[in-house]
Amino acid sequence: MALLFGAAGPGFAQAQSLGPLGPTTLVQAGQLVSLAAAGAAPAGARIEVLPGSLDPRLRLAACDQVEIYLPAGTRTLSATRVGLRCKQPGVTPWNVYLPVTVRLLAPGVVTRAALPAGAVLEAGHLQIAEVDWAAEGSPGFADTAPLLGRTLARPLAAGAAPRRADIKPRLWFAAGDSVRVLARGEGFSIGGDATAMSPGIEGQTARVRTEAGRIITGMPVGERRLEVAL
Repeated sequence: MALLFGAAGPGFAQAQSLGPLGPTTLVQAGQLVSLAAAGAAPAGARIEVLPGSLDPRLRLAACDQVEIYLPAGTRTLSATRVGLRCKQPGVTPWNVYLPVTVRLLAPGVVTRAALPAGAVLEAGHLQIAEVDWAAEGSPGFADTAPLLGRTLARPLAAGAAPRRADIKPRLWFAAGDSVRVLARGEGFSIGGDATAMSPGIEGQTARVRTEAGRIITGMPVGERRLEVAL
């Protein structure tokens, strides 16, 4: 895992105009964000933390004791922020938020050419390239295999990384179909047959009626299969 914070380029130029926030403070802020983001990083990812800029209207007193923190509830990927506050005695206290952009760069699946909505994905449509896994809220794909035969829910540009939200959910069963239900608990599982009362759409809960007449809700997991967590 590599970290780039304020490297040569626009990000570094912005960093020079941050008043009392010196290079050391900026590097420490970048390290804090990168460590927080590491848990979501794919294996072998490069983490880039690119600083934004503070409001130029701010007038902050010079401070040798800047505390760096992540505000409660702050997401650690893509566009986020780092809290900075002056804790030096005798200096007028201040607290500001530095905008940063976090990128997780790792190999991922991208399209070879532009594809329309409704396209059924084939091996020739896809290739592996470096992808920013943090660019979207929906996960991407490290391998082409899970995408083959799937249908696009929206058009994709050439070089775009398909996300799970870009793929049309599969219909595992229709209302009225006979469904195999597997109820799982800690250390045990129970199977049985039921009749679907609603469509079994991938990623959405569905209702079924058991042979005993009980209505239960679970998650469709395959062709005419439903799992229920106990």
